[in-house]
Amino acid sequence: MTEKVLVTYCTRTGSTKGVAECIGTTISGLGMVVDVAPVEEITDLSQYNAVIAGSAIQAGKFLPEAMTFIESHQHELKKKHFAAFLVCMTLAMSKGNSYRGTVSTWLQPVRDIVTPASEGLFAGTLDLKKIPSFSDRLKFRISILAGAWKEVDHRNWDSIITWAKELKVLLDK
Repeated sequence: MTEKVLVTYCTRTGSTKGVAECIGTTISGLGMVVDVAPVEEITDLSQYNAVIAGSAIQAGKFLPEAMTFIESHQHELKKKHFAAFLVCMTLAMSKGNSYRGTVSTWLQPVRDIVTPASEGLFAGTLDLKKIPSFSDRLKFRISILAGAWKEVDHRNWDSIITWAKELKVLLDK
């Protein structure tokens, strides 16, 4: 039987969608059938052998829609190969790697529901035009002026592809 994998995500500005699509393309290239879709579109997991779920991070948390997906499908997810990833700007800060331990804790609410076999932590994209809240845009602009980060795409595609390729071993178990 061909493995069928779902890569599902929740995003605010599109950065997490790009990461999910990259993961899906990579796994598809390894010979698996892959669907990539936002969590809001997923109602049935029965056709999938594995699920990879990701979310953007806001205020140190998975987006509410992503947590609702995990909570409402927890019994099915526990019976499948499951991996989780997050996309956040903290990892894009000038000393972002020093925050990896803290960023990893932001997956704890997911771990409390279903334990991922693998976890991916990725930096996102900072595009002020896509941030809906004026106050958030202002905070980011001040942080940019202070040198905390730059308004660019901080996603490390090689890291994302490497993580996705490593999932093949987990998905084949």
